[in-house]
Amino acid sequence: MKTIDEVINEMDRIVNECHQSKSRIGFFAVLYRRVTIRIKDGIVNKEFEDNKRMEKLDIIFAQRFFDAYDLYLKSEQPSKSWLCAFESAEKSGMTILQHLLLGINAHINLDLGIAAVETMKRKNLLDIKNDFDKINIILAELIDGVKSNLSKVSPIFGFLIKFANGKDEILLNFSIQIARDGAWKFANEYSTATNINQSLANRDLSILKIGNKIAKPGKRLSIITKFISWTEWKSVPRVMNQLEVIAKENTPNTLTPKLETA
Repeated sequence: MKTIDEVINEMDRIVNECHQSKSRIGFFAVLYRRVTIRIKDGIVNKEFEDNKRMEKLDIIFAQRFFDAYDLYLKSEQPSKSWLCAFESAEKSGMTILQHLLLGINAHINLDLGIAAVETMKRKNLLDIKNDFDKINIILAELIDGVKSNLSKVSPIFGFLIKFANGKDEILLNFSIQIARDGAWKFANEYSTATNINQSLANRDLSILKIGNKIAKPGKRLSIITKFISWTEWKSVPRVMNQLEVIAKENTPNTLTPKLETA
């Protein structure tokens, strides 16, 4: 692939396949397609420090998801992080949010750092940091918007989120900000690793552990997530359609980082 339009076309293919096969992989695919469309708009509007470089990063980044997805469909071996997400998508009793976070876990915690390094070969990795963060801003704000508007497809989660007081990540022990910071740290380690294959394998195992915690968050939280899942819409295509509506409505208009408060 050479353009972000080709990336979006490939995303359309995967979303359509998941829609037809009723695969829960489509939950993440819908969200990720919307992220990619927003990045394209940002490139067109010259919102990034280096828009041509951002397109390259987006292509390399997306290709890792495409490769993992196609390997899984062929019963071959993707990364362990993606295998956890894909195998979990075949299981009932997990919440929509869990499926979304499993995809985000593999793609941000593992793939984004690798894509940044491959984009900046023989160049200073620090130069891409601001644009690296902007991808995470888009994703973080989309996730926040999705979580806040999941009540239609997930009534109990929608009820619980009102009382989480901004700390809803404790339900699944996952934070986009922590993932972003960890991904950047890994990118720096990966860029200077003497054995990149071993570095990647070690990172993959670490991210697999996070994926396992998302999929099986402990006895008490597992009971809560199963209860939430029982009340959620059961039709995968219907959920995908609604996620598309929610994601479109909650796509950030600005890529300015939010100031943290004490």
